[in-house]
Amino acid sequence: QVSLMEIGGGSVQAGESLRVSCVALGTTVAPYIMAWFRQESGGDRKVVAAAYSNGRNQYYADSVKGRFTISRDNAKRTVDLQMNKLKSEDTGKYYCAASYDMSGPPWSTASRYKIWGQGTQVTISS
Repeated sequence: QVSLMEIGGGSVQAGESLRVSCVALGTTVAPYIMAWFRQESGGDRKVVAAAYSNGRNQYYADSVKGRFTISRDNAKRTVDLQMNKLKSEDTGKYYCAASYDMSGPPWSTASRYKIWGQGTQVTISS
């Protein structure tokens, strides 16, 4: 059974950088899509960025474009999210998500993903 393990996160000041990483365990096949979602206290999970296994298709929420970079290593089955110029509104619990399905709901929706990590907290203080 495939599981996801997140590494990284923490607390920094606004304007600083953080990196979160995620690895897919229990499989030798890289997921078709890997993504990061953010959940604020009491809110829904909202997509931050997603990357397809072809290495070309990468998508970002408007709020993070130009500041965050998602990258994948299919051989290692990992996805990283480099977060620069962090803002207080980036605060939340970040979840790694993966899908092996080549069709389904849009990449930006939580329902597209059947495999989720436990989440890692990112806190930005201003």
